[in-house]
Amino acid sequence: MTAIHTRTPSLTIRAGRRALQRLKDIPLTPADVHVVPGAAGGPKALGINGLDKAIFGDWLPRVPQERALIGSSIGSWRFAAVASTDDPKAQLDKLAELYTSQRFAKGVSAAEVTRKSVQFLDELLDGYQEQILDHPWYRLNVVVVRSRGMLEHDSRGRLALGLMQAISANMVSRRHLGRFMERGIIHDARLPLPVAKLVDFPSHQVALTRENLLPALLASASIPMVMSGVRNLPGAPEGVYRDGGLLDYHLDLPYEQPGVILYPHFTDKVVPGWFDKSLPWRRGDATRLQDVLLVAPSREYLESLPDRKLPDRKDFEKYVGDDAGREKAWRKAVAESERLGDEFLELAETGKLAEVIRPL
Repeated sequence: MTAIHTRTPSLTIRAGRRALQRLKDIPLTPADVHVVPGAAGGPKALGINGLDKAIFGDWLPRVPQERALIGSSIGSWRFAAVASTDDPKAQLDKLAELYTSQRFAKGVSAAEVTRKSVQFLDELLDGYQEQILDHPWYRLNVVVVRSRGMLEHDSRGRLALGLMQAISANMVSRRHLGRFMERGIIHDARLPLPVAKLVDFPSHQVALTRENLLPALLASASIPMVMSGVRNLPGAPEGVYRDGGLLDYHLDLPYEQPGVILYPHFTDKVVPGWFDKSLPWRRGDATRLQDVLLVAPSREYLESLPDRKLPDRKDFEKYVGDDAGREKAWRKAVAESERLGDEFLELAETGKLAEVIRPL
């Protein structure tokens, strides 16, 4: 096998201050990892499928121990797939294929996207709920938002107005989003939340149950205007629940845990909220992220993919009328992502990870 330093790297690896110092002194092992975050990002998850399979199918199982998996939107779906079976590789492949094979007519309604998403979750997880709730090691945490004000409505006019108000308020200060939404975390109560007390926004916790598992996963991915909100999650405060990525796009949270937070991610930066994507000055808090080890595709790797990027939601528009073309490009990206997993395993197993880490 060619040495890693003589070939174009497929991965970019960054670490927070404390994790960077720790990994200079002590090589990373699965025993160090107690928390894994999963960002919102829709089809981008397909582009790191091979990395997920290496981490959850090969590497972490070498040291079985309790681990908190905390995700918003597609991040929560990835982790539900991982925790639903003894064969996470097969289940992650199933998630990728189900997502890839979705087809939507131009101008599809939010109700129809919601219906297909319910069908998606049923096919991926129906019959596996007990495995997720009883998994010996993984503790699932699903991040959602409870809508406030105009965002409580699903009528397009009111909802659009509420989103415009939220976007404007966020431009002034991220803290103003608290007027429009409240953070909810539906969590496996067998393990405390892996974060300190949340004071940045109104927040509540709800124990994960068989009754609220699938509704919480659906809510966590319910993008306003694209999908309908989920009303009244079982066990949670009354209200309309939506995509957790609105507040916690890349999960910039005050993590508390004893080791390294392993973060398989789509990009080498942390963007706090969905509305911050176009605000380059909004980046993750270095103090919150000081224990994070972020593993993402490199720019060189992305250049090698179809369309020179990971799959994303805009592809449904780009390939309108050509579903076969989009599916071919996405399956190619999924297949290529095996390189990401292979490189992570090689770096971890040879102890060369510390040589390629850069500050986050």
